[in-house]
Amino acid sequence: MLKKPNILVVGSLMTDLIASTKRAPNSGETVIGLKFTTAPGGKGANQAVQCARLGAHVTMVGQVGGDDFGRAMVANVAAAGVNTDHITVDADEASGVAQILLEVTDHGAQNRITVCPGANFTLTAEDLAWLKEEIGNYDLLMMQFELPMEVVETVAEWAYDAGVPVMVNPAPAAPISDRLLRCVTFLSPNEHEAAAIAGHPIRVDETGASMEDIEAVAAVFREKGVRNLMITLGENGSVVAGPEGISRTDCVRMPHVADPTAAGDSFVAAFCTGLCAGLPQREALAFASHAAAITVSRMGAQPSLPTVTEVQELLRRRNYTGFDPAVLDALK
Repeated sequence: MLKKPNILVVGSLMTDLIASTKRAPNSGETVIGLKFTTAPGGKGANQAVQCARLGAHVTMVGQVGGDDFGRAMVANVAAAGVNTDHITVDADEASGVAQILLEVTDHGAQNRITVCPGANFTLTAEDLAWLKEEIGNYDLLMMQFELPMEVVETVAEWAYDAGVPVMVNPAPAAPISDRLLRCVTFLSPNEHEAAAIAGHPIRVDETGASMEDIEAVAAVFREKGVRNLMITLGENGSVVAGPEGISRTDCVRMPHVADPTAAGDSFVAAFCTGLCAGLPQREALAFASHAAAITVSRMGAQPSLPTVTEVQELLRRRNYTGFDPAVLDALK
C-alpha cells in the first residue's frame, strides 16, 4: 500500500518568458518569432508543483522579489497544493526570470534557456536557520542549482545529519564540492550536466547514448562518493548507476513533442514521489518516465506538469505491467 510522502523542496521560483521560432538566430541576427508566452517556472517550483500534482504533501522554501512576477509565482505554486508559508520576499530585488528560446521544427522542439536568478540568489543560509531543527520531519529533501551554493550545501548537511535522503538536481551544471557530495543520496544531472561536471563527454548517435561513456562518467562520480547517479537522456531514456550496477529505463515516446522545458523536473519529481510513496526504484523510474512524457507533449513548464490521474491513464493506455496503476489511487 502506497502512502502520501512528505517532501521538502528548497529551490528556485522563476517566471518563464518563452519565445518560439522556426530557427534560432545566429550572433547579431534577428529573426521573426512564431509566438510569445509567459509561464510560471523555476526548477524548484516546477519540482514542487509536480510532486504536489502527483499526490505528495509538499513544502517549498525559496524567495521571490516584491513584484507582480513574484506574487503570481507564489499564488500559482499555492494553487497546486504546495505549502508556501516559507517562501520569503526580498522587496529590494526583482524576481527571477528565465528567457526561453524554443526552436520548433518538423522534428520536434529544442530549447535554449538563460536564467536571471534575481531574488533567488539573495537567499542566505542564515535566512533558513529555522529549518535545521525542522528538516527531520520530511521524507526527502529536493534541491537544484538555481540557489546560492552555500544554501544548497548547508541545507543538504542538515538533512544528512537528520537522516533525511537528499536528491540534488545539479542544474544548471556547476562544480560540486566534496561537502555536498557526501550528503547526496541521489544526484540527477542530464547527460550534458553529467558530462560537464565529470569532464568526460557522453556521445549520442542514432543508436542512443554510449554506454561506454556513461560507465566512464559514472566511475568519476562513484570515485567522488556519489551513491546513486541518475542521468536523464531525453529521448534516450535514463540510466541509474548505483551499488548494484547500471540499469537503463527507456523513454516513453509521445506522438508529438511540444516543449521539452521542465521534462527533467517532472522526471525527478515523479521519481522522488514514487520512491517515497513506496514504489520500488525500477517502478518509480517508470512512473517518472510516463510523467515526463506527458510534460513534453504540452507547452510551458508548470502548465505542462501532469496529475497522478493523467499518469495513471497513460500507464493504462500503454498497457504497462510493472505495477497495477490502481495502486496510485493512494496518492489521490
